[in-house]
Amino acid sequence: MNLTKRARYLRKNMTHEEVKLWVQLQHINKQGYHFRRQVPLDGYILDFAEFTKKLIIEVDGSQHGEPIGAKRDLIRDSHFSASGFRTLRFWNVDINHTLDGVIDKILSMLEEPPSSATRPPPP
Repeated sequence: MNLTKRARYLRKNMTHEEVKLWVQLQHINKQGYHFRRQVPLDGYILDFAEFTKKLIIEVDGSQHGEPIGAKRDLIRDSHFSASGFRTLRFWNVDINHTLDGVIDKILSMLEEPPSSATRPPPP
């Protein structure tokens, strides 16, 4: 399945936590931001992204018990960091129990200017 079809599938089948966060992000969009969901970019699918502020938000089902998932996330985050993107990662439990705190962190990151300098990815 190509990335565009996969992203479309993920949009139609968002988790309960992703839906809860998406509803809140739509309220933030009314403040002049433009979050998109399940966006294919550079061979990855981003859960949520605000491109003007170079902010990526990822929602993970559980903390990685396996090193492969955590390593994959580090590689992915480093790839986007090299282009000036910042990534916020939340667990489902964060969204279910502290949604207001999650939104506060997102708003705080939106207020910070994105880095214009690109950095090489770590070795």
